[in-house]
Amino acid sequence: MIQAIAIDDENMALEVIKAHASKVPFLELEAVFTDGVDGLEYIKSNPVDLVFLDINMPDISGVELAALLPKETMVIFTTAYSDYAVQGFELDAIDYLLKPFSLVRFLKGCQKAQEWLELQPSNDPQFIYVKTNEGQFKVRFDELMCCEATGNYVTFHLRNERLMSRLTLAEIEKLLPSFFLRTHRSYIVNMKLVDKAERHQLLIGINSFPVSSTYLEHVMEKFGNN
Repeated sequence: MIQAIAIDDENMALEVIKAHASKVPFLELEAVFTDGVDGLEYIKSNPVDLVFLDINMPDISGVELAALLPKETMVIFTTAYSDYAVQGFELDAIDYLLKPFSLVRFLKGCQKAQEWLELQPSNDPQFIYVKTNEGQFKVRFDELMCCEATGNYVTFHLRNERLMSRLTLAEIEKLLPSFFLRTHRSYIVNMKLVDKAERHQLLIGINSFPVSSTYLEHVMEKFGNN
């Protein structure tokens, strides 16, 4: 899931972006701003993957604001003025949407962002993409409590939701960092999130996950080293 915000000094333009974003299954529009500085402050404490950014704004232009964003943050410029296109692409923008843009054109820009994100190398990945019947979701490791084998599926237990994907636990185990530990033949638990370890279960908040005798010694050793 791509986490995004939109910055535009026109409320009407933001309403269009909100309407289009609601129809893109792999995009979550977290917030919108009419003031560029407010948007920049939000990003400092709430990192996002993508910013839909108007160029022609008072006080600070979209081009100036883009230069202040974290280098890993993707930008899709939105503007009514085609003569800004060269400036936009000089700043390595993912796309340039000329107002008024259709849902199809908006979706194309979002797909470019998704493709770019998937191609980025990482020595220390913070997430994986999970394909479900509803679409592809970005699963952040700091939100993933546990993976549970459920028949021919794996259930991803996140802090605020559950996702199911047609995978095996062995396949998922190869994609997870070392702090995810097998605790049971049907469970892999994020040891960084464990609040309490008991003899036959691990507690993460109010959630409990089983520990079988086969894995007990290794799990307790790992918990003590976290």
